[in-house]
Amino acid sequence: MSKKIVIGPGQALEYHESPRPGKTSVQPTKPFATAEDLSLAYTPGVAEPVRRIHANPADAYRYTNKGNLVAVITDGSAVLGLGRVGALAGKPVMEGKAVLFKRFADIDVFDIEVNAPSTESFIETVVNIAPTFGGINLEDIAAPACFNVEQSLRERLDIPVFHDDQHGTAVITCAGLLNALLIQGKRIEDARVVILGAGAAGIASAKLLIACGALKNNIVMVDSRGVIHSGRDDLNIYKQAFAEDTPLRTLSEALLGADVLIGVSGPALVSSDMVRRMADRAIVFALSNPDPEIDPAEAMAAKPGIIIATGRSDYPNQVNNALCFPFIFRGTLNARARYFNQDILLAAVHALASLARETVPAEVLAAYGAESMEFGPDYILPKQFDPRLYEWVVPRVEEAARAQVQQD
Repeated sequence: MSKKIVIGPGQALEYHESPRPGKTSVQPTKPFATAEDLSLAYTPGVAEPVRRIHANPADAYRYTNKGNLVAVITDGSAVLGLGRVGALAGKPVMEGKAVLFKRFADIDVFDIEVNAPSTESFIETVVNIAPTFGGINLEDIAAPACFNVEQSLRERLDIPVFHDDQHGTAVITCAGLLNALLIQGKRIEDARVVILGAGAAGIASAKLLIACGALKNNIVMVDSRGVIHSGRDDLNIYKQAFAEDTPLRTLSEALLGADVLIGVSGPALVSSDMVRRMADRAIVFALSNPDPEIDPAEAMAAKPGIIIATGRSDYPNQVNNALCFPFIFRGTLNARARYFNQDILLAAVHALASLARETVPAEVLAAYGAESMEFGPDYILPKQFDPRLYEWVVPRVEEAARAQVQQD
């Protein structure tokens, strides 16, 4: 097991402030030391690529950084588990995403924080700036508006649009759950799953779980008003798709005999008694960040033999979309795909799940200060600094993305 990492508020603030504020900068990629370099980089040298791109817009991928540049964009309406803190307050998260893109997949990022008075104005802003980029990563946008944003942009743009709180969370959740079920000796088609949280992450995870083999009528979704059932008249169209004809009304009732709890909601919403009501060899993913739905130690004490995961890096079994989005984008950008489809997401799911079953190399143990790591209850997903992630995930995603391009 890796050593527990404890980060205090002062340490986090110092990291972000010094020696210079923020986490990113822009660096040139061409020589720029002589008068000739100046002439090539700016006028008159820029004129020829301008002419080429004007004649053939696809040449922007040859002569500019478009094909390796992603916009990470938020409106600040649902930042981590902190809620509607606003676009500017969401900037540290977006800068953090930029660092992960660059470090793990060598993708350049501009983080963009948008003050938008309406969903429509946000969509128009993204559409208007889209020519700059090879892909769009939407982040921390509240449901249900996020569904409309992603769908509208996908229809209007010719570059891939990824909503990390939907697609990224769904991919990493499904990859971790497939392995947890395997360890617990359970089949996904038999598993009774409770999803606490019916926003972007919960609904997208449910859809991808079904694509992985889960049965829709074995999934119970719970929002702030209780179980989503067919008798409710307060459901938006996204929740209606998961409204079951069931007598269950509360989270506690839903968890009786459940094999899996996936929490994508908020802190401290699950009690020890609720976990105790679950089936033997249960699985609890308490993914609310920064504070989980239930403390892992409390869950383990309530139900020995469970597999527990959180969204945090300072506990075993971190289920965090940072493990997948850089590599999904890398493979999709390599293929020049115009959108993310289910096959791309499933390719990432199975690549991540299968890598976790491989022997962990010494450099990963050293990076995490661990004497050993092996596939099991405390290790259901690869570690973020596993150098094999790129070679394991990117080719599989790229293959699925190229198949999409060929079909189109």
